[in-house]
Amino acid sequence: MMESGIPICKTCGEQVGLNSKGEVFVACNECNYPICQHCLDYEIKEDRTSCIRCATPYAEDGAAVAEESGNHIPTIHTSQETGVHARKTSTVSTIDSEYMDDSGNPIWKNRVESWKDKKNKKNKAPKKDKKAEIVPSEQQMDDQPPNTSVDASQALSRVIPIPKSQLTAYRAVIIMRLIILALFFQYRVTHPVDSAFGLWLTSVICEIWFAFSWVLDQFPKWCPINRETFIDRLSARYEREGEPSELAAVDFFVSTVDPLKEPPLITANTVLSILAVDYPVDKVSCYVSDDGAAMLTFESLVETADFARKWVPFCKKFAIEPRAPEFYFSQKIDYLKDKIQPSFVKERRAMKRDYEEYKVRINALVAKAQKTPDEGWIMADGTSWPGNNSRDHPGMIQVFLGNTGAHDTDGNELPRLVYVSREKRPGYQHHKKAGAENALIRVSAVLTNAPYILNLDCDHYVNNSKAIREAMCFFMDPQVGRDVCYVQFPQRFDGIDKSDRYANRNTVFFDVNMKGLDGIQGPVYVGTGCVFNRQALYGYGPSNLPTLPAKSSSSSCCCCRRKKPAKEKDFAETYRDAKREDLNAAIFNLREIDNYDEHERSMLISQMSFEKTFGLSSVFIESTLLENGGVADSANPSTLIREAIHVIGCGYEEKTTWGKEIGWIYGSVTEDILTGFKMQCRGWRSIYCMPLRPAFKGSAPINLSDRLHQVLRWALGSVEIFLSRHCPLWYGFGAGRLMWLQRLAYINTIVYPFTSLPLVAYCTLPAICLVTGKFIIPTLSNLASVLFLGLFISIILTSVIELRWSGVSIEALWRNEQFWVIGGVSAHLFAVFQGFLKMLAGVDTNFTVTAKAADDGEFADLYVFKWTTVLIPPTTILIMNLVGVVAGFSDALNSGYESWGPLFGKVFFAFWVILHLYPFLKGLMGRQNRTPTIVVLWSVLLASVFSLIWVKIDPFVSTNDASAAAASCISIDC
Repeated sequence: MMESGIPICKTCGEQVGLNSKGEVFVACNECNYPICQHCLDYEIKEDRTSCIRCATPYAEDGAAVAEESGNHIPTIHTSQETGVHARKTSTVSTIDSEYMDDSGNPIWKNRVESWKDKKNKKNKAPKKDKKAEIVPSEQQMDDQPPNTSVDASQALSRVIPIPKSQLTAYRAVIIMRLIILALFFQYRVTHPVDSAFGLWLTSVICEIWFAFSWVLDQFPKWCPINRETFIDRLSARYEREGEPSELAAVDFFVSTVDPLKEPPLITANTVLSILAVDYPVDKVSCYVSDDGAAMLTFESLVETADFARKWVPFCKKFAIEPRAPEFYFSQKIDYLKDKIQPSFVKERRAMKRDYEEYKVRINALVAKAQKTPDEGWIMADGTSWPGNNSRDHPGMIQVFLGNTGAHDTDGNELPRLVYVSREKRPGYQHHKKAGAENALIRVSAVLTNAPYILNLDCDHYVNNSKAIREAMCFFMDPQVGRDVCYVQFPQRFDGIDKSDRYANRNTVFFDVNMKGLDGIQGPVYVGTGCVFNRQALYGYGPSNLPTLPAKSSSSSCCCCRRKKPAKEKDFAETYRDAKREDLNAAIFNLREIDNYDEHERSMLISQMSFEKTFGLSSVFIESTLLENGGVADSANPSTLIREAIHVIGCGYEEKTTWGKEIGWIYGSVTEDILTGFKMQCRGWRSIYCMPLRPAFKGSAPINLSDRLHQVLRWALGSVEIFLSRHCPLWYGFGAGRLMWLQRLAYINTIVYPFTSLPLVAYCTLPAICLVTGKFIIPTLSNLASVLFLGLFISIILTSVIELRWSGVSIEALWRNEQFWVIGGVSAHLFAVFQGFLKMLAGVDTNFTVTAKAADDGEFADLYVFKWTTVLIPPTTILIMNLVGVVAGFSDALNSGYESWGPLFGKVFFAFWVILHLYPFLKGLMGRQNRTPTIVVLWSVLLASVFSLIWVKIDPFVSTNDASAAAASCISIDC
């Protein structure tokens, strides 16, 4: 039985083991730094004879002591036993898993025991060989000079904290701003405006909500950090020369629905960039989910697989970036930079010609698909396409390339490419993108079962071919990766106008907020560009979960027999306490199995009810027990394909926990936030990785209408989560594993749409004040002036320091503020009402997929105008404030100079609204190659104001004449 009190080796992540006396092995008696005997042997053979922590020399017989105690290592290992030493293909058989017992249930106990025995046998031999051959003497002299080689034992990543001077000042300003806010609200509440009580009360309520929203947004940025990875150390540790690569395998997921709205050429570029990544080909598999069952998508993948045979070797031979051909050939850079092979220019020209021919073939397929034949689509072999009815078709799987497919033009193996279209039938709930991703989880588990999964939208290509290695620097580091559920990369975009009019880049969120969350429990999952630990998606807990205490066997036998039911109940209660009741997932931590004897283990396994959790597929359930992934070498490919078809059936998820506790979580159109939230509630943490070269790039809707509908969809998903049982306001408190600052961040992600209600009210107040002549603030005293000044200074200081430690530009910050107002008074407002209608009244809202590209020239789509009801509220607010400004000046001119003082406060308030809505106004009115209508609008406004001033002043009339005229004009007909 595994000793629970033995520390973990800081180098390899395994237990340090026992010495010959049965005591915990200690390498350094000075500081007790935990290191196992195998790693100590390696250190000594590498001539590193001092402790890593305290530099105390090891004993001269340290290696001998390690060898003597080697026979006393516990022989029963956990499922994590191979750890990062050997992430290889599992030898577990998928054929014997089909045997059933008399009751018709799979023999879980025998399978788990057999699996663990095979894992033990498999991992003993490599460790002995590794110990004997880890550093041959000749290799130590020739291949690994001590001064030039990379130290593989060092950490694969490090945290770079924000400079202390900036962080201290940042926190001090936040506290100062909080204090000033408290004093400000004390003044506002105790100084009502009696002449405009309704306006005053509305403004105070809005300001209190804004302050609450600021707290939710600000405090999760309390501990921002940066990270650095060391890819060279990763290669030195897991890609030793002359040995098979021990890097973990990765399954890529690409999802698409409608090829007419998501161009096949864009999806194909994403697939090609995946197939060409700088990673061992036998460790990469790409799964493309076609949720629309379109023959166009299938045929384009056939063409893509053929072109990949030329494109992949070209990319790897010349190390080009990016490895999506459309974006590589369209780069406006010197493509000869750093290229030294004489044949590069010739081969590049030939490859560009091949790609253009490939594009023509894809375009021909798109043109043919514009009109569906009456008899439906017919495949090349003359049979009818199974997906002619996109809402009623069987599941389809086609494997391209891979070890059994065509090789590239150089004769090398290519990564596996798999087309998947899950079964759809009327009357079943398919759960859109989340359901498609869950189907890919099951298919990939049956066919390849890589321990890590990377999901991408069809329009997000791999911009950095080493991005997977960046993520593995966290996952495969035993000191970091044990409790990491996913590594999230920032989203970067192509095709956005230089001014980023509608804040499409989301720079403030990705470069400020996400860095702040990385210092707490990790960034939120944003739907794409994320590498997952497969075990986390299955609902398993991280290695730092509390293990279940083994039941004592020293109690009286008669008492045990009389109270056996009570003991079983106590065990169940203990298990629920360890997992926390509100997580209610019938899933356990694999490491806890070894804490029990045979009877307890079989009882635990029977309690888990695998079928009710994962569905009725013994092959798939078996794969979930393999923490390091892999499928059987002896597995029959045709058998696996049949099983893969079975697990994507439309009824497979019925009466299971798919979408409830495991996989992508259902219940919201923003399944990404919900999925990440559930993982972190179980105790996992995530990591934010920002390599110098962006890992992935995509396209974004850049015209006003499409951008607002995208924001509307996100906000609607937040409202759905707010009204669900997974709301962060009440879900997961019993677990105690979600840090309170992390919970604040999740609360902010679900309540921000509700800010639209006070924001709309607040933006209409200036117009009302200008028209009625009233104001929301009384005459300011000296104290009030100091409070207002302090509040503005604290806001400015907070922004300035954030800009310094994040590197965000002032323009990006201003665009973010502008679109916060634009989205708040339009899309967020509609999302609140639609969310309540959907969740409370059952009125569903369907969203169309936003077009991904424009064909009318650079930034042409920026000026496309599509009128929707979402545009009505901001347009109304703009007109009201513009009219209010004119009315305010007119009233001030008629009332005399004493009214100009209060007018400036009201006009400033109105111009604050107009300036924030200015990009919206440009979207309604302007185009670069025409005379902007906005100029006409501003001209009319300024002309009206200056005309009123001119009439009032009337410089052609002398002062005496004007006084005499005013005195004589006392009758109505003057």
